[in-house]
Amino acid sequence: MKLTIDLSPAQAERLRQEAERLGLAPEDIVRAAVADLLATPGDDFKTAAERVLRKNEELYRRLA
Repeated sequence: MKLTIDLSPAQAERLRQEAERLGLAPEDIVRAAVADLLATPGDDFKTAAERVLRKNEELYRRLA
């Protein structure tokens, strides 16, 4: 999938500078940022995991 995004001149310059500093193409930095965002568990998962941990806190303490 190809996407087009509009950046302000300041954002575009900052992206260019970071890409140059890292020795990467700006597109590679954006691709990595999107991949990182999509790999992060959503709030629903975090909420459910926290609820399960709280619910079973005593059990986990006993098993430790």
